[in-house]
Order: sequence, then structure tokens, then C-alpha cells
Amino acid sequence: MRTKVQKLFIIFLCLPALAASNISQWRGINRDGQYQEKNLLKQWPENGPPLLWSVKSIGKGYSSASVSQNVIYITGKIDTSDFLTAIDQNGQIKWQIPYGRAWNKTFPETRCTPTIENDQIYLISGQGEVVCISALTAQKVWSVAAFEKFAGKYGEWGIAESVLLVDNKVIYTPGGDKTTMIALDKRTGEIIWITESLPDYTAYVSPILITHGQKQIIVNVTAHYLFGVDAANGHFLWKYKYADLDPPTWHPNAPIINAISPLFHDGQIYVTSGYNHVGALFRLSEDASQLTLAWKDTTLDCHIGGVVLVDGYLYGANWISNRDGNWCCIDWQTGAVKYEKKWQTKGSIIAADGMLYCYEERRGHVALVKVTPDDFAIESTFRVTAGFGPHWAHPMIHDGILYLRHGATLLAYDIRQKKS
Repeated sequence: MRTKVQKLFIIFLCLPALAASNISQWRGINRDGQYQEKNLLKQWPENGPPLLWSVKSIGKGYSSASVSQNVIYITGKIDTSDFLTAIDQNGQIKWQIPYGRAWNKTFPETRCTPTIENDQIYLISGQGEVVCISALTAQKVWSVAAFEKFAGKYGEWGIAESVLLVDNKVIYTPGGDKTTMIALDKRTGEIIWITESLPDYTAYVSPILITHGQKQIIVNVTAHYLFGVDAANGHFLWKYKYADLDPPTWHPNAPIINAISPLFHDGQIYVTSGYNHVGALFRLSEDASQLTLAWKDTTLDCHIGGVVLVDGYLYGANWISNRDGNWCCIDWQTGAVKYEKKWQTKGSIIAADGMLYCYEERRGHVALVKVTPDDFAIESTFRVTAGFGPHWAHPMIHDGILYLRHGATLLAYDIRQKKS
């Protein structure tokens, strides 16, 4: 029988694991577009769910919101700097501070979604500065010019990565000839490890963390490679030249314009890319040392809107052109196409409480769609008319609130079922 001291010691040992779950980040807790919300509306009113508030001065950007301790955080470009804005639950700005130099070429708007653990906020600027900010003081805790320090290399549209936290590590992928990925101490910004170079330049992908074969593995995609890194020491476990899978027929650079975070399930990794490149499922060996191609697919070549896996099926929008795409469902195990349907144009997708939330990128239509492989079954739609520019920001949900971003405007919609 355990003593009171032993019980307290066990609770103390569990605290890091409990703290690790208190993370708000890009596309949800597992970076897979799944939000663990319940009791959400299955249909919306004719004009959409109630708009609680909107904020129009967050700066230009395509990043999503993160919510922690009842405060909403979002990044945006103002003048030549990337800014972080903190917003209360009534839509009032609490504070707004610059955190780094913005990207200054094509599409300079911010792309980094804040990663928040407890009271610490982690960001990557458009010029590759990795930054930690205190939510309590609204001040920088530390900043590392990581892209410059590690001689990183990026593609035509710069840096679009959101920080991944692994235990005490901040993960960033600068690419280049010196290294591919680095881990910094989340408390100080000091170097913990750097990988060897593939060599390759970075894509527009935020890495994911998986556990397989008793290892924590960081999975990411660069311009040419899908790769896995041992989170403990920064050693490459495997690399696969994804760019060489069925060269595309439309654009010579298509296989290197990667923007979709991989998905992991049941020992298998899925990756996709737009511009007529293929999506592919890989099986990971038991010891996590190699990948084996299971199948490839030419239908769901997702551009920038992400994909979700729900009940054995992958959902997302494919690429027909930079202004067009269809909504698709394919089988996770086989790659068989279940449907490909036209609705507005391509866009981003997330899932929650048995429904898909689809946000098309040209005119800002939002659809609530049943999760079923039988059809793209729309239950309700409305349109976001505030803001300007492409609707490229991915939606996110927190405590029954749907957050949608359009340019320099963030909107909050109440999608909770009302108690009878």
C-alpha cells in the first residue's frame, strides 16, 4: 500500500507529461487537424454561426490562432516586422509586440502559428529568428537568429514553419549545407543538437512528433526529402527522396513545393503535395530504421490546405490549378478514391466532433460537412466577407469557438450546441 509521500512523488513524476499536454499549436495538439471538441453544432443558421467578435488590426498573415489560458494569440506582419498579438475572450487586444524581421519577398505575410506551453510562447519569424516570449510579461525571453547562424536555405516563398516542442527542445528546420534540423533548449535558446545536412533546402512544412519502436521521432519534409530524426540525439533514422516519386506533369518545381505536415497512424506515415505530385503512404519498420512505400495516389495532391484522417479515411482538397481544386476522400489503407467533388475551390480543412470544417481560399466560403466516405455531404455554409487577400489561414477550434482568419482580421464564431 503506497504511503502519502509515495503518492505525492508519483504525482510529481507525472507533472512533465501533464504539462506537455498543455500545448496549443499548429493544427491542434497532434498537428493533424483534429480538435478534441464535443457538443458542437451539426447545422448552422442560414447566415452562419453567431459571430462573437472580430479584430481587424492583427497584421497581415496566413497563420492560425492559438489559445492558451483564455487568451488568443496570433501573428501578423506590420510594416517590416512580424508581430504577436494577444486578444482576450471579448475580442479586445491585450498587447501587441514585434518579435522578428518579416519575410520581405513574395507573399511576405506571416505564416508561423504560435506554439504555446504554459506561459511561454515560441515563434519563428519570416527571416528565421527563433523566439521565446513570456505571456506574463509580453517580453522576449530569448531570441536566436537560427537561419543566419546555421546558414539555412529556403525556397522561393521563404519560411513558413511553426515551432515543434519535444520535451525540453524547440525544433526548427533551417535546411542548407550545414545542417537540416536543430534543437534548442526551450528555456535558454542554447543548442542541444544539430543534425547533419541532407543536404537540401527547407520547404514550407511544420514537423510532427511520433512515437514508434520505443523512439520519439521528428518527421518533416524538405524540398526533396521525407525524413525522420531521433528526437533524443538528432540522428537521422531514415530519409526518402519523396521528390522522385512520379515526377509531375505541370510544373518542373512541383515536387519541391511542399507545404503539408505529414500524418502518422498505426505505424504508417502519409505525405502529400500539390501541383500534380503524388501523395504516398509509407510503412515504418518496427525499429524505425526504414520506410517502405505502401501505395501512392494522384488524386489528393493537396496544395496548402492540409488533410485530416478520420475513421480510416483521408479528407482534403486537391490541386487543379493555383485557383482551383476539388474536395476528396481516399482510403488510408489502400489509397482508393472514395469521392472527388466540386465545391467552390480548394482550401483548408480540419475535423471535430464528427464533422469536417472546410474553408475555401478564394471567396471565403466555409462549409460544415458530415464525415462520411460516401459523399462530400455539406450540412451548412456561410461566407467570411471581412478582411482581404486569399483565405489561406487554416481554421482552429477551442472551447466551442471557431477561429477564422482573413488577412489582418481574426473572427470568432460560436459553434457550441445550446443546452436545452
